[in-house]
This record gives sequence, C-alpha cells and structure tokens, in this order.
Amino acid sequence: MDPPTTMIRREEPNYIPNEDPPNILIILLDDVGFGQPDTFGGEIHMPTLSRLWDEGIAYNTFHTTAICSPTRAALLTGRNHHQAQSGTIAEFSVDWDGYLGVIPKTTATVAEVLSEYGYKTSAFGKWHNTPTNETTAMGPFDRWPTGHGFDYFYGFLAGETSQYEPRLYENLNPIEPPHDETYHLTEDMADKAINWMRHHRSYSPDKPFLMYWAPGAVHGPHHVFKEWADKYKGKFDDGWDEYQKRVFQNQKALGWIPVEAQLATRPDDMQAWDDIEDEEERDFQRRLMEVYAGFLEHTDTQAGKVISELDNLGIRDNTIVFYIVGDNGASAEGQEGTISEFLAQNLIPSTIEEQLEALDELGGLDALGTPKTENMYHAGWAWAGDAPFRYTKLVASHFGGTRNPMVISWPKGITPDKTPRSQFHHVNDIAPTIYDILGITPPEEVYGFKQKALDGISMKYTFDDANAEDRKKVQYFENSGSRGIYIDGWYACTFGPQIPWNIAKSAEGFPDWDPNEDVWELYHITEDFTQMENLAAQEPELLEVMKQVFLEEAEENLAFPIGGGLYVNANPEDRIGSPYTSWTFDESTTRMPEFTAPSLGRESNLVTIDVDLEENADGVLYALGGSGGGVSLFMDNGILKYEYNMLLLDRYKAASNAPIDGGHHTIEVDTTIEDLYSPGKVVIRVDGLEVLDQPITIETIVVGAFSASETFDVGTDLGAPVSLDYADRAPFEFDGTINTVKVELTSDESHFLPLLPAPLD
Repeated sequence: MDPPTTMIRREEPNYIPNEDPPNILIILLDDVGFGQPDTFGGEIHMPTLSRLWDEGIAYNTFHTTAICSPTRAALLTGRNHHQAQSGTIAEFSVDWDGYLGVIPKTTATVAEVLSEYGYKTSAFGKWHNTPTNETTAMGPFDRWPTGHGFDYFYGFLAGETSQYEPRLYENLNPIEPPHDETYHLTEDMADKAINWMRHHRSYSPDKPFLMYWAPGAVHGPHHVFKEWADKYKGKFDDGWDEYQKRVFQNQKALGWIPVEAQLATRPDDMQAWDDIEDEEERDFQRRLMEVYAGFLEHTDTQAGKVISELDNLGIRDNTIVFYIVGDNGASAEGQEGTISEFLAQNLIPSTIEEQLEALDELGGLDALGTPKTENMYHAGWAWAGDAPFRYTKLVASHFGGTRNPMVISWPKGITPDKTPRSQFHHVNDIAPTIYDILGITPPEEVYGFKQKALDGISMKYTFDDANAEDRKKVQYFENSGSRGIYIDGWYACTFGPQIPWNIAKSAEGFPDWDPNEDVWELYHITEDFTQMENLAAQEPELLEVMKQVFLEEAEENLAFPIGGGLYVNANPEDRIGSPYTSWTFDESTTRMPEFTAPSLGRESNLVTIDVDLEENADGVLYALGGSGGGVSLFMDNGILKYEYNMLLLDRYKAASNAPIDGGHHTIEVDTTIEDLYSPGKVVIRVDGLEVLDQPITIETIVVGAFSASETFDVGTDLGAPVSLDYADRAPFEFDGTINTVKVELTSDESHFLPLLPAPLD
C-alpha cells in the first residue's frame, strides 16, 4: 500500500508501514552538560546511559538550540524552532511568527503522524510547549500534549517544578502527588511509564508505541534525596577548574573527543575556584555540586527502570531508544550558587553570606536538595560540566550551550559500535530519522493543514558507518540574540547580549544592544573541535559569506527580528498574562497557574474575603506561589496570619493581635506597591477594623514571578507550602466556609521589571 500524502482522522489508522515496526522511546534530559556523564569522561555515574552505549552507538557532534521550549519543539516536529513558532520559551512568547510560542498545525508532531500509522503514543514529564495563558482549567486544550498527538500524558506543563510537590496533570486532569517523604517525581514518572507499557501489552499488544520520556531533571531546583547526594561527598572538593581539566583528559583517553582538541578557558568574568577563600562558602559550593551529581545519577537510574521494563516485557530487541543527554548545555542560572534560583531571575541581589544565613534557618547544608530549598549550583560548575567547550546553556553561538551527547540503541536494527559518530547533526533530525526507519513519507497535509517541509534530515546513514560523510550541510542557531551558522564544516557565530552567569549585567546592556554591531567569529570545526582558533581575521571573505547565509536562513525560518526572544525584557508590559483587573473566586478555585493569576505579590491590590469562621479556625484562606516564594493568608488556631515569602531570603510576616471570633466576617488585605524599588505596605482589616499593630512592610518586592509552576489556591495551599508555619500540615485546608474571595488590582498600571528569558526553561 502506498503511503498517504494527506492525513484525515479515521476510525482505523492508515497503515503500519513495516511488517514489524519498532517501538520508539525518546529520553530527553534537561540541562545536562557535555562533560558530566561518566559514560563520556565526566564524573557523574550514569549506568543506564553507559549500558545503552554498550548496546548501541553514540554521537559527539549532536546539537540542541541552547534553550528548552525551542529544543522540544524542534525535536517533536522535525523543523527548526522558529519554523515551529518557538523561538523562545513559552512564557516569553511575543507576536512575531517565529516567537508565538504556539506549535502550529502546519508543523505536525511526530506523535500526530505516527498515531495515524497505528502507533500508540505517550508523553511523560516536562512539556513546556503550551502557551502559559492556556494552562488553566478553561483551556483551550488543543495545545496540551494530548492535542499534539499523544494519547496519554503524565507530567507538568511548565518549565520546571518541585520534584517533591510537582504540579502534575494526567491528560487534562490536575493530579496531586502524595504528601509522602519517599515521593520523588522522577521515580513516579518511571513507575507511570512502566504501567503504561503494561497497559499497552494488555490492550493493544499488536500495535507499536512511541514514548516521550522527558523528566524535569536535572533542571533547577536540584531536588534529590540526601543518600544520592552523599554518594558524591568529597568528589568535587578541589573545585570546578580542576574538574574541567580532569574531564578533558578523560574525554581524550576514551577517544570521545579528538586528541588534538584544545580545552576552552573559563570566561574572564566568571569566578575562579581559587577566588573563594572562605571555607564555609567552599563547603556550600561543594555541596551544591554533590546534590546536582546525585540528582543526575538518580535520574539516569529511573530511566534504567524504564529500559529494564522493555526487557521484562520481551520488547527491548525491537525498541529503538534515543537517549538525548540534555535539551541544552549545563545551566549557569544558579549564578554564584543559590538556595533560591528565582532570586537571580527577579534581579534581586544577594550575597553568599545572606544565602548561608537563610540556609542556617532551614537546617544548614543538609537542607540543600530538600523541599525546603530551591537550590542551584554555581555557574562555574555548569561551565566545567560543559567541558571541553566554552560557555553554557542559553548561549547558541558556542557549543557549551548547544552540544549534547546522544546514544541510539536498537538491538534488532543497530550493531553496537564504540566509535563516536561525529557527523554534524541537530535535534530537528530526530523526527526525520524516525520517518526514515519506518519508511514513512512525511505527509504533505495533516488534518486539513498543509505542512511545512521538514528542516531536519535522517541520521539513519550513520547507523552502520561511523565514518560516513556528513549529509547535513547547513544549520543555523539563534537564541535571544546569540547566534551561529554551520556550513559544511565551518561555523560562524556571535555571542550576543546575554551573559547567562551574570543576569544583572545582561539586563543592564539590553536597552543599548544593536545586533548589527555584534562581532562575529569564524571556526573550522572539522579541525577545531572546541572553537578555540578564531579565523575571522584570516578568512574575512568566507566570514562575510557565512553571515549572509545566516541572514538568508533567519529570514526563511522566521527568526527575524534577531533577538526576538528578548523583546519582553525591553517591553515587559507586552508579556503574556491575565487581561483582567478584578476577579471573584471561591473554594472551587485551585491550581490557577501563577502566570494567569492575580499578581498579589508585585502590584497594589485589594483582596476582600467573605468568610464564615469556626472557633479557633485553622487553614489557608488563599495562597499564591510555593515554598520557594509566595504570599499566603491563613488562620492558625484562631489567629489570622499573613506571610510574604521573599524567595527564602526574607519572610515578611504578621499576625492579628487577638484571635478572630467564629462567625461571619469580612477580611480585607490591602497591599500598596507604589514603586518596584520601594518597600510595599500591607494593611489587614477584619470587619473594617485593622487587626495588626502596624502595617506589614515588604522591604523587597518580587516583581517577576515566585515560581515556574506553583499556583493560586483558595481554601488550601496545594503544591509546595508558602509558609513554614504550616508546612508540616500542608495543604492545610481551611476548616470554615469561604463564600467569596474578590481581588481587585488597585495600581494605576501594572508594575513590571525586565527579566531574562531564563527562569522557566
């Protein structure tokens, strides 16, 4: 039967192209560096990755987009990220075609196509390709995973979430994880994937399946059980500079990188390990890395459970596994090391001394990696983890941000081979490879929408020949003004305005940035693996040709305006958010994503609660955010309490000077935020009378976001609890009756502060 060129939804699939089509498992990790897995010379144990390389082949010249949502869109569609309208992360989308943050129907996902060929499809973990204003209970739902071809989804929609108290969905339904000290999201993901495969065996054993298993790990916050972090005690004591050197030697000894490769130097404006003289701070920085390492090994171990289930079900032999070790390079967003990653994203300055002081109140170093913190390691660890390359995640010009290892294992179809595949490939090549393996001609039309041509190419030609000649001749890169162009062994690039390890300095420079003034570099990467020999001065004519090709590619792929992902930073009033200025809620309102909820923590507002209290009332009246930061109003044994959790560094708290009697009451919380750089004031009234001895002063306003995935809840605090006062009683449901919660924004205009497009990817 000839393959169809047009797809229309039918009761029966068009046909299964091969007699014995393989199952397909795509494993995509988050924020992992090229020099971190021990499989390839790093020092973090990844037994599953190593096993798969023993059973397959590996690629050392495979590329991502340097940032999350764009990489995922390119992976799923086989198109360049701007063609899939995903030039930046979902939260910072704007009204240019390449930056809309909406995967269009003209770039069907591999799940949509395969489902029409008889495949059963599932997605687990992080999604991050749904517009933030479409993630509420009112939808629309056509851009959720189940609207993009996945029969089943279990995971979260945002760019990150707590591993202990994640904001989960099963298909379209919100799911609350158990309040259990043994719970961890990545373990839950493995269990759910195993159950889905068993259901598949029971209900559709004659059908192949596609599984997209994409944990939020190891994106921040770095959350893992203490025993996993303790495996690495003492292993990083000599710091990131020495780690980078050791890994470089390991990579050469393994033959993972060319023997002539040069080791990239640390950026001049990044702190050296020897610059840290205080031993207490060194202990802090070491522990942050130990936690990260344990987190990565734990994640790989959970992936191993999924692989083992393939064996248990007798289907491993004919399952092709793509294990992509990161959707971009290691992340420098922890800046100088932090217990609260959103401090930097909100441009709130802090010192290590302040971080350590706050950490002491949470339990000291043992609190790192627990639900009490939102920790991320020092940017130096990320830079070293991207060895042997320069730079980190968010930099699209240099390979530290874009080059991620990949292993492909298919016992029935690929003979294991330890020779690294060094052909230049990109994440947009995964979908075309799958189509090629299955003998599918990409459809010209899907569900009535004419399809854009694929930008990726098949990698199948590399399966049997490690030294096959490159077939990918051109590939452009762009993320927030950082950009590059690959042409047949040559690479031209320019760093752009964004410095991932110095967010504050980046923000200062955005208003004056002119992409036309950026200085370009030129590398012959077939001979210069790590971009260390800039040939721009020696080959000016070639550089000009490549710059022109970049402009042509950018125009064709909807990447203009260059740096469009930074638009919201200069024009924050245009970011996606709620169009409303007043709301009426009741106890049925829960799980309202922060990006669609009233901005109680950053704008002047009046909250009026009509409530019936029990005597000695307990429970949350409303809460916005989570343990890493947020606002909560709650009753505690009759006392009315308020807390503004300023990203763990400060907690602005107050309590009524007497218990509130049972019965019907009107409670008002009146917040005044006149200027983002001035303290805010909060007055609380019950039945018209102030109940605090003096207004609450909020010394530092969180002007961007408290979290990536936490929510606004009435009558409870779902997810990670805002206040430590009731953390051990969470979700601390209110024991009275909340009739209405009315919120009115009272400021003349919304207050915003430019932010990097970094916190939610």
